[in-house]
Amino acid sequence: MKKVLIITYYWPPAGGPGVQRWLKFVKYLPEYGIEPIVYIPKNPTYPLIDEELQKDVSYNTTILKNNIIEPYGWASVFSKKNTKKISSGIIPDKKKQSVLQKLMLWIRGNMFIPDARVLWVRPSVSYLTNYLQGSGIDTIITTGPPHSLHLIGMELQKRFGVKWIADFRDPWTTIGYHKELRLSESSQQRHKKMERDVLNTADTIIVTSPTTKAEFEQLTDKPVTVITNGYDVEPVAKEPLDEKFTLAHIGSFLSERNPKILWESLSELVKEDAEFKDKFELKLIGAVSQEVLTSIEQHGLTDYVNNMGYVSHSEAVKQQRKSQVLLLVEIDSLDTRCIIPGKLFEYMASERPVIGVGPQGADFADIIKTTNTGVFVEYTEKEKLKDALKSYFAQYMGEGLKVHAIGLQQYSRRNLTNQLANLLKQS
Repeated sequence: MKKVLIITYYWPPAGGPGVQRWLKFVKYLPEYGIEPIVYIPKNPTYPLIDEELQKDVSYNTTILKNNIIEPYGWASVFSKKNTKKISSGIIPDKKKQSVLQKLMLWIRGNMFIPDARVLWVRPSVSYLTNYLQGSGIDTIITTGPPHSLHLIGMELQKRFGVKWIADFRDPWTTIGYHKELRLSESSQQRHKKMERDVLNTADTIIVTSPTTKAEFEQLTDKPVTVITNGYDVEPVAKEPLDEKFTLAHIGSFLSERNPKILWESLSELVKEDAEFKDKFELKLIGAVSQEVLTSIEQHGLTDYVNNMGYVSHSEAVKQQRKSQVLLLVEIDSLDTRCIIPGKLFEYMASERPVIGVGPQGADFADIIKTTNTGVFVEYTEKEKLKDALKSYFAQYMGEGLKVHAIGLQQYSRRNLTNQLANLLKQS
């Protein structure tokens, strides 16, 4: 059986979307003749914890652990709340940032390049150098963010001549929050150089969207393969749908993902339609930025909000299946056209209609359309959004609100792992 070393920062008990991709790949790779060996930090500072995800880790999986120095642990001494928010990607609006927040972002962006886990690179190379000798491993995979993990792969490739695959769950220098880090010109150039070095040194690049593939192909001649995120068959008991007309957003609701056209549309519908006003509920599941909550309040929607906070993955899946309509929002920026949120695939598998809001040319718009799982609107298409809400509400009132998805099997975790296994066998 072919052995593959997978270097990842996020692993159970970490919660959130970052852990799902490689947790599921590792779960299914043995079915395709691949033995995954996983290297993770021994003492990480995860912003979200979900102990239930441990059940997806086979007892037969070899897990290697090594200590990590976490700057976020130091920063929490000064402000635990701000540290947790920034480490989970919730960055306050620039106009509303405190002096401490500005300082923390500047330090994060300019003192720790490419990211706050860069101090794990050197000890990891040392640890894995000892492990790889005589291990029979000829292929290494690094997955980012954090993109500092790719530096581990680059050095191990140099030392051992192993095949190295760099997996990008998100882009590097064009990711949405990169501009928020208060980078100096020299820091920006260092990021870009590291990105080019990784892209031109790795034997193969894996990305999660066609737009990222096109972007990277402008920077490297190395092969770039798209393997999207996906859905798994979750063992969650089916429950009745919510009695209310619930519009549910699951996951981090960042400041930049503040769809004011949605709040305007919902506010108008509450005023125009007495039945809508009586039946409507907005479910927020996960971390929500203060800017989003303020916008909701300004549009008179606070009384309709059920803010559930962070829940376990299994509870999130249950809430997806119970909700009447699912909301997917991405930042309105050219840089985010490539982002295909991992929860989209679980949304589609939940058999509930999806309303997607995002930038023009978003990759996930095509997926929603081709799978017949919902409606996508751009930030300029308020009337289209309002019409979609009206249509779904009318179907809800007629007890006929459901979707008839097509072609979902291509996004199953097993099918995607098969694609990965084929790629590994070629390496």
